[in-house]
Amino acid sequence: MTWKQPQGWSGRDDGPGPQNARWHNTITPWQPGADAGTALLGFASDEGVRRNKGRTGARTGAASLRTALSSLALHEPLRLYDAGDIEVQGQELEAGQEAFAAALATLLSEGHFTVGLGGGHEITFASYRGLARALGDEAPWSLGIVNIDAHFDLREEPLASSGTGFAQIARAQQDAGRDFRYAAVGISEASNTRKLFDYARSLGVEVLLDTECHLGNLDGVRGFVTDFADSVDHLYLTIDLDALPASIAPGVSAPAGFGIGLEVVREVVLAAAGSNKLMHADIAELNPLFDIDQRTARTGARLLNDLILNRG
Repeated sequence: MTWKQPQGWSGRDDGPGPQNARWHNTITPWQPGADAGTALLGFASDEGVRRNKGRTGARTGAASLRTALSSLALHEPLRLYDAGDIEVQGQELEAGQEAFAAALATLLSEGHFTVGLGGGHEITFASYRGLARALGDEAPWSLGIVNIDAHFDLREEPLASSGTGFAQIARAQQDAGRDFRYAAVGISEASNTRKLFDYARSLGVEVLLDTECHLGNLDGVRGFVTDFADSVDHLYLTIDLDALPASIAPGVSAPAGFGIGLEVVREVVLAAAGSNKLMHADIAELNPLFDIDQRTARTGARLLNDLILNRG
């Protein structure tokens, strides 16, 4: 595991002043003790994807997201920091997850709203561990996790992977005597076995299928998220870009044959952002090797931009 300094911020410059603000001329490197704001932390890893038999390349996803964010215009003042990347070396996924968790806990303890940039969806367990450390490993808090994803990621395997994160969280919460609260949005029946559905049901997972996530059911989708957020102390949102159709998000580890539309995903993001419970969000599975015209990176960047601007 190594920590890499932030880099890659450049873009169109229309002149000085807040009226010309963009991400690249607003964001600054994070330093310890910085005033509270929004802090980005990258997770350069696709070892979990490799273990899960997906197509590798997501380890450069954070850099691609920064490039796509750089020239987005900012219409209101924001305090933005880049805390760099935690890089997983070789097959040392677990060490990288612990390093990400430690860095994330530091940022959270300083009062920042944090955003993880993936990387494979193995970022999920790393994010959870950072949140748990910041909240107090032995404390009786409740954490709700909203996962926008075609997959449950509830596999139980000998080694951690991009598909085991929520099973790991469920075990960790049980060991700590806390409830496992998980809401999955966009789940594909075609991509998850009956065994996984049965396991999700046994854990009390709240599920909204991809076939239910359409423009005609926007009120239902929003209500699903807001009701879930109202039932917990804190919220963590994770966005797996493979929930989107392959035509919108071709650059992912496992492209969706059906997927849910961008308008619906954005509504989920905005509902979570406006809940007043959201502590942390991350975005995962951006694989620049397979991206076309930066479609996936640009989509992910817009979702992150709107999330941060609309966070209550």
